[in-house]
Amino acid sequence: MSNASRKPIMMTWQGVASPRLESVRLLVSDGRLRAAGRVVAAASPTAEAFSASFEFSVARTGNVGKGLLRTSTAEEERQISVGRTEDGVWLVDHGQGAARNEFEGAADVDVAGLVTFTALPVRRLGLHRRPSTHELPVLYVSMPDLSVRLVRQTYRTVSIDDDGAVINYTVPDFTADLTVDRDGLVIDYPGIASRV
Repeated sequence: MSNASRKPIMMTWQGVASPRLESVRLLVSDGRLRAAGRVVAAASPTAEAFSASFEFSVARTGNVGKGLLRTSTAEEERQISVGRTEDGVWLVDHGQGAARNEFEGAADVDVAGLVTFTALPVRRLGLHRRPSTHELPVLYVSMPDLSVRLVRQTYRTVSIDDDGAVINYTVPDFTADLTVDRDGLVIDYPGIASRV
């Protein structure tokens, strides 16, 4: 699929370390990306069962334009909307009015355990096309409670070939070599999920 493609695609990832499925409908065109998806996670010894849905759009610049996440557990339902203004301020709303925060200039959103979001900085920075290393401030959303915090993540190109690339992803206390396709979309996230 080229960046000029306008045909939506469906992708699904199956959890490796925990029983979960993530499915997303992606529209990738002219450098933009729109994603609408769902994740279903069974209970595990360290986490409660939940389901979630999300919708996100990414501008041609690679910056997240706006997004909405909803989660449901046996006990409650939650929702959060996030958006980044043109002047770099994040608006984060849990349904009680938007709070404004710059999050140290973060341009990306990552959602705990969701593979779709790992592709955002890879694509924005072109790491699957040109070798590079970047340490980034990232708006990080926990699941299923939807709490938000700033984290620092490092993305480094390990290798590039005709089929895609391998990108090293590092956060404090965790690192993984992600295999991505030619569009920078994750094929394999070791220990987390694989595309099916």
